[in-house]
Amino acid sequence: MTAAQPVVLSAQDAAFVRQALVAASMVFAQAKTAGGPEYQALAEAALKASDGGRPLARVHYDACLAVDYIDFPMPVRSER
Repeated sequence: MTAAQPVVLSAQDAAFVRQALVAASMVFAQAKTAGGPEYQALAEAALKASDGGRPLARVHYDACLAVDYIDFPMPVRSER
């Protein structure tokens, strides 16, 4: 699958993915609120991730943005 290929999810699958993203977002928010060495370890792990790493705040933002993509999908365009 490439980024240009459209993906079709059933409503049930989209709801499952959305639920997982919202749960992850809540974990990020709670970890930030709690702070301390555990949050610092999580932030450092995010930077060392095998995909090249990103700041934890960016990962949290991306999870929230992905929820928006599910909640407000782009209209399908016909290829004429």
